[in-house]
Amino acid sequence: MRNKALTIKPEMGLAMTMKQVCQTLGKQFSVGVFALLLTAAPVYAGVKIQHWQAKSGAKVLFVENHDLPMLDVAVDVDAGSRRDTPEKAGRAALTVHLLQLGAGGMNDDEIARKLADIGAEMGESFDPDRAGYRLRTLSSPRERDQALDILAKVLQQPSFPETVLTREKARTIAGLKEAETRPENIAEKAFFKAIYGNHPYALLGNGEVRTVSKLTRQDLIDFYEAHYAASGAVVSLIGDVTRAQAEAIAEQLTAKLPRAQPQAALPPVVPLTQASTLRIPHPATQTHILIGAPGIARGDPDYFTLYVGNYVLGGGGFDSRILTEIREKRGLAYSAYSYFIPFKQPGPFQIGMQTKKQDADTALQVARETLATFIKTGPTDAELDQAKNNIILGFPLRIDTNRKILDYLAVIGFYDLPLTYLDDFTRNVDHVTVQQVRAAFQRHVDPDKMVTVMVGAPEAAAK
Repeated sequence: MRNKALTIKPEMGLAMTMKQVCQTLGKQFSVGVFALLLTAAPVYAGVKIQHWQAKSGAKVLFVENHDLPMLDVAVDVDAGSRRDTPEKAGRAALTVHLLQLGAGGMNDDEIARKLADIGAEMGESFDPDRAGYRLRTLSSPRERDQALDILAKVLQQPSFPETVLTREKARTIAGLKEAETRPENIAEKAFFKAIYGNHPYALLGNGEVRTVSKLTRQDLIDFYEAHYAASGAVVSLIGDVTRAQAEAIAEQLTAKLPRAQPQAALPPVVPLTQASTLRIPHPATQTHILIGAPGIARGDPDYFTLYVGNYVLGGGGFDSRILTEIREKRGLAYSAYSYFIPFKQPGPFQIGMQTKKQDADTALQVARETLATFIKTGPTDAELDQAKNNIILGFPLRIDTNRKILDYLAVIGFYDLPLTYLDDFTRNVDHVTVQQVRAAFQRHVDPDKMVTVMVGAPEAAAK
């Protein structure tokens, strides 16, 4: 990947004034205070992304920004739930969670206290593809060095204490048992299983009661050593440090990660070959409905076309057809939506809503008809223009804080997206046409090969 900078630089006046005021006061402020100041900073029009590979083998993306005396860091590895197995579902989530609950000779209370002493914030991140940690700290040497030392130990010296594992397994199991009673969780679990079958994307998050209860400390150690390799790590940084400091930080956080073998390739996602409907009884007063199929992967050439088109279909709130047809015209549901979630491999395309049981079949039929019409004809010129204008005008708010930019850096790095991704975003949106939307939806969404899950289905229909 080339080290190509984005072209538009951020305004700096107000943010620099805040930093100078803080330095003049000579006081230590918590990260929370500076997070509030960030919201008052000028909107970023663009950022300059630097990119390199650390000596450890980790990929690094860095934005140097001295507007505020803060540093945001993310470290991600290919250790999401897709790296679980059916027999050990939940191991990936438990592994990343326990990293911060004992590391480098510190227990969980000591880690939390040391972070609080310097006003730093650290937390785990986890999804089907990725696992990792986010850190926000002041950039002054004392606070920055202590915060980075803690994160380095969490990532590279986890101890996985047996007593903590027992405690967290009990909490996880309690949460799983509670989730088994909630219709929205039942629907999501059934939906992913129905569209992904035996593919690892069907293994959601925290796993199953039966699998989590059997996990051992050695299971977590083995998973960590296999999947937390420096060679597969992505380090993202933005804030008040120099390039040389960023290089040292990236090395500090990854040099002692495991030297694992390259990750095994996952099986491809298999497209659905026919439609199916799963009705699950539940005493809830409303029926939870999910409709969908595998959609697109990150980096798919049709991503922006589908993104803009879906804004018209079901992603634009009150501007979307699905909500208009289901709520505004018929009053069948309070909310209804659609979206694409791109993963490393095709993530789900999903339509969702909640409605009264007596209205469930009608709402389902309206959703299906709305989707079929949209795939056949695409959006109108007026709908597409409104969608593009709303997305483009709202884009500055997506990158108006360091934390939001950090999230984009992590995505760009992990999924090997162009370094110009942010710079090209609004241009890619603006170039979408009605014909492109219609063609892209016809390529990726087949209404005759979709799964429908209804939890709390009407009793008469469920017989």
